[in-house]
Amino acid sequence: MSGKSGAVRRLLGELAPYRGRIVALVVAGMAGTTLIALVAPMVLGGATDLVLTGVRGNGVDFAALGRTLLSLAGLYVVGAVLAGAQARIAAHVVRRVVFDLRERTSAKLARLPLSHFDRHSRGDLVSRLTNDMDLLQQGLQQVIEQLAVRWFAVLGGVTMMFVVSPLLAVIVLCVMPMAGVLTARIARRAQTDFVRQRAALGALASQVDETYAAHSLVATFGRREQVERAFAERNTAVFEAGTRGETDARSIEPVTFLVTNLIYVLIATVGAARVISGALTVGQIQAFVLYCGRFGNDAGMLAALVGDVQSGLASAKRIFALLDAPEQSPDPPRRRSRGRGSGRVHFERVSFRYDPATPLIEDQSLTIEPGQTVALVGSTGGGKTTLAGLLTRFYEVDSGRITVDGADIAAMHREDVRAFTGLVPQEPWLFHGTVAENIAYGRAGATRAEVLAAARATGVDRFARTLPHGYDTVLGESAGISAGERQLINLARALLADPAILLLDEATSSVDTRSELLVARAMAAVRAGRTSLVIAHRLSTVRDADLILVMEDGRIVERGTHDELLDLCGRYARLHAAQLFPDRTTLA
Repeated sequence: MSGKSGAVRRLLGELAPYRGRIVALVVAGMAGTTLIALVAPMVLGGATDLVLTGVRGNGVDFAALGRTLLSLAGLYVVGAVLAGAQARIAAHVVRRVVFDLRERTSAKLARLPLSHFDRHSRGDLVSRLTNDMDLLQQGLQQVIEQLAVRWFAVLGGVTMMFVVSPLLAVIVLCVMPMAGVLTARIARRAQTDFVRQRAALGALASQVDETYAAHSLVATFGRREQVERAFAERNTAVFEAGTRGETDARSIEPVTFLVTNLIYVLIATVGAARVISGALTVGQIQAFVLYCGRFGNDAGMLAALVGDVQSGLASAKRIFALLDAPEQSPDPPRRRSRGRGSGRVHFERVSFRYDPATPLIEDQSLTIEPGQTVALVGSTGGGKTTLAGLLTRFYEVDSGRITVDGADIAAMHREDVRAFTGLVPQEPWLFHGTVAENIAYGRAGATRAEVLAAARATGVDRFARTLPHGYDTVLGESAGISAGERQLINLARALLADPAILLLDEATSSVDTRSELLVARAMAAVRAGRTSLVIAHRLSTVRDADLILVMEDGRIVERGTHDELLDLCGRYARLHAAQLFPDRTTLA
């Protein structure tokens, strides 16, 4: 389902659970419109005729005039109460619909494969969850509060104009279609501009996210002007698309206003002649002018709603596109925990490609015994991190299978798979919280004593006690601690989780030499008693691995211990020499 009609049908589906409230809303709005827009002009016209008749005759019947004006005031009061009830119901319905969409969109993100996030920037996803949701809420608010009521008001106004004077009504209806034709043409153009604006907003949000996430790099490499130019270009794209869309959308109302004023000129001319001939009274002309004014106002509001509708539909299409994105394969039911197991891992003729046309891992087999530490080394892009991603089911194998303790992980719930795997990523990640909370993130319900034990085992205790509030010091992305200390917290988190299988993805790549020794010592503590898969560029960190695998282009080209691989004088030996003597050695 795509396009504007598809988005409209989807939105109607989102509103369906609230049909009862929407019916009440429309009834309240129509009742208020009937009282104010349809009945009030006739009552006011009657009051005018009472005054004019009295002036020409035996005096004004003030009692009758008072009753008429009092009934008119009552109509306005009841109409205002109904309008307030309508607005209250509309706000509730819209908030619930957008709340539900946010909930489903958030849940959808958890079901998307990692490849989706590889293809879409974080800024664009954030823009869909924030900007597009807000714009959709604004558009929905206008539509369900105003659209049906305004159409009823327009139809009622036309009916009442024919009741007062068919001739004047025909004149109005002959001129008004001019506004309809112009409105339809402008609305189509506005829809295209709003779609472009949403895409440009997503690109702008992505660029802002990247810039401030790497603010220090931007400053270090003197790229501020380049970043500002890129920002200016994207900001200009948002401005231009938004300006065109808003200009088109807002130009609808002036067009309607112009046509309405042309109609007033015709009514004044023809109506005056009809009053002089005695065919109409002044009160009837007054009522007709009020009906016509209300008709023009409601038609103008409908025209203005077109802009809000187009903007909301543009946002709705982006939200629904995210909700319709292909999900990762469904999970089987979760099984009751049988303990963490021994951690025996077997890759059986596994093949995987990110791009169907570009081979990466082809027909690879590998066995990691319980408690064994296996290191993956090789040049960037060789498939090392991909193997770890397949083991955690961040990606799904194209063929072959991966088993843990004899069980095919493809037949397991992903949360069960990740329950016995612990990941320490290349970039140490901390969230806004205390040191203790960051460590405790590794296992729900961990006690303070368990957190402190993990901290002591990985060396976190050494620096945590020097912080202003110790373990209760609040950290974040800019925590005021070094990269090595952040990585130690990540290692403590993994140790607390107590996984059967530990994945260390370039865990020392972002730390200095001194910190590397501390991290390596902590890694040894975390690896003790569990199966470990270590991805490394620094060969000094994997010298003590039970098995080292050298990967190139998704294939394992060498395997053995550190000493065995050096004796082969092959790829590993050249990598080792290049790191020991970078100025003397070139890689073959």
